[in-house]
Amino acid sequence: MYTHSSFTRLLASLAAGSLLVHGLFAGTSLTVYNQNFAVVRETVPLDLQKGLNSVTFDRATVHLEPDSVMLRDPAGKIGLRILEQSYRNDTASPGLLLSLFEGRELDFRTGGAGGQPAMVRGKVIRSGYTPNTGAAQRYGAQFYQSQLAMANWQSGGSPIIEVDGQLRFSLPGEPVFPSLGDDTILRPTLTWTLASDRRAKLDAELGYVTGGMSWQAAYNLVSPEKGDTIDLVGWVTLDNQSGRTFDDAKIKLMAGDVGKLQPDSPPSPMLALAARELNAGHAAQVTEKSFDEFHLYSLPRPVTLRNRETKQVEFLRATGIKASTIYVYSGAELGQYRNNRWSDETIRNQRDYGTRSNPKVWVYREFKNTEANGLGVPLPLGRTRFYRQDDADGALEFTGENTIDHTPRDEAVRVYTGDAFDLVGERHRTDYKLERGEEQLEEAFEIRVRNRKAEPVEVRVAERMYRWFNWTMLENSDPFVKADDRNIEFRVTLAPGEEKVVTYRVRYDWK
Repeated sequence: MYTHSSFTRLLASLAAGSLLVHGLFAGTSLTVYNQNFAVVRETVPLDLQKGLNSVTFDRATVHLEPDSVMLRDPAGKIGLRILEQSYRNDTASPGLLLSLFEGRELDFRTGGAGGQPAMVRGKVIRSGYTPNTGAAQRYGAQFYQSQLAMANWQSGGSPIIEVDGQLRFSLPGEPVFPSLGDDTILRPTLTWTLASDRRAKLDAELGYVTGGMSWQAAYNLVSPEKGDTIDLVGWVTLDNQSGRTFDDAKIKLMAGDVGKLQPDSPPSPMLALAARELNAGHAAQVTEKSFDEFHLYSLPRPVTLRNRETKQVEFLRATGIKASTIYVYSGAELGQYRNNRWSDETIRNQRDYGTRSNPKVWVYREFKNTEANGLGVPLPLGRTRFYRQDDADGALEFTGENTIDHTPRDEAVRVYTGDAFDLVGERHRTDYKLERGEEQLEEAFEIRVRNRKAEPVEVRVAERMYRWFNWTMLENSDPFVKADDRNIEFRVTLAPGEEKVVTYRVRYDWK
């Protein structure tokens, strides 16, 4: 084990002949993407000699991308060049220290007679340490020892300790280390060899891309028991698994569908975006703005993000939003075909394609993301949860959830929340015939919709002309709205207890 004095000796050895930069720094800022990475920017004080300088920075993250690191004088007054950079993540752990003592003797603490601790002397023949597993670092020495005990000795991964001339394929006790090795680090560390054209003190800007950080939006929407208004509260959930705590950091959130390279992938525009973000200035109290093809949100106050912490921050609140309830009956159960990439020719020859009936009427909530409707801000992708307040006791009851995509201002948001209990639909094909050498096909359908509610409703009967894009409506009992070249809707209003029948006949032409 290591002590405070050994830790002090480690710092002294690292600092000898070089500049060790450690501790907490003012001006730390993060731009977090909702794809498990972030851009980190912070101020690093440097005291440079003219010529070559060795600088060590021990506050890097575990998932830092080394080739993304930028260190510069933001004022551009110092001619600062990075001649060499190294990044180490093999932080001190029982396994690592044991590997440093291979071929040497150590004391092992074990239980003696009467429960009193005793020491056993042993020589480390093999440590069994696998670099960068991180298990001991995260869970401690006890976990490390238990994992070694469970290791298969035939795999060559277990330790070998010589005690009294005998070899043991397990640790005889808890290893007691006299000191840290000279080449041991306690935290992920960046080391630079810098060339400066003069002696200077400056606050350099350090920026890099790191994995292990993400964010996502969530929206809670509350409605009264009756009525079509909602109150909306938007939350941001930040997840820090980067291996480092950020104290009082200025945080920005990048929203949009950006491309992020995987290791060994060729360059893409995402690298240019990250580079621009590394060099971006700090906008004061910016809530939201357009940034390139995306949207950038700035939290109004500094936030402390501890390592392995999940934190929620409110970023949006609006009341009195007009949100209508929409009922849609799509009677053809096309879901059975959605995963089948059938060609139009295959569909044409399938006589019973699309004739299975779906009895459920879908419920949607729809609202406009406009300033006049109490919003008018870009809404990042996230989960939506709907609640209604029970007038009897004032309790909020959960009524459905889904997700919304990135939604610009002045666009409509439509969210499926579930199936209606008191609305029922039926769909049946009443006629089918091929004509003119199978160059034409006619189909007729009957659709029934019933309202068992105590109030009138409008149901949108959605039909898809699924066999071919060249179609002609021959007969229809009700007027319809053409949504696009393959989809139509019949708007049907039903009184309480009423059943409505919609019929139509369509012809497809393949000539």
